[in-house]
Amino acid sequence: MKKSADPELEMKPGDFRRWRKSLKLSQKEAAEALGLKRRVVQYYEKGERDGEAVTIPKYIRLACSALASGIPDYSGPARERSGE
Repeated sequence: MKKSADPELEMKPGDFRRWRKSLKLSQKEAAEALGLKRRVVQYYEKGERDGEAVTIPKYIRLACSALASGIPDYSGPARERSGE
């Protein structure tokens, strides 16, 4: 998987697991909330798949942040009202 530009910003496997535990989510619940399969959550927590390193993508890190902030979904910016 592709590495992020700044390794300091990379979410480590332990960080991902702590995020999930902090929200009191099972692996299955975390997968559903992120739109992933449970097995992918397991790869992220282990940091590898079939002996190869797995990097947690930026969009997953951002989704984790949104969920931790109480934002369960996003449908885009607010639409302007007509006539204003």
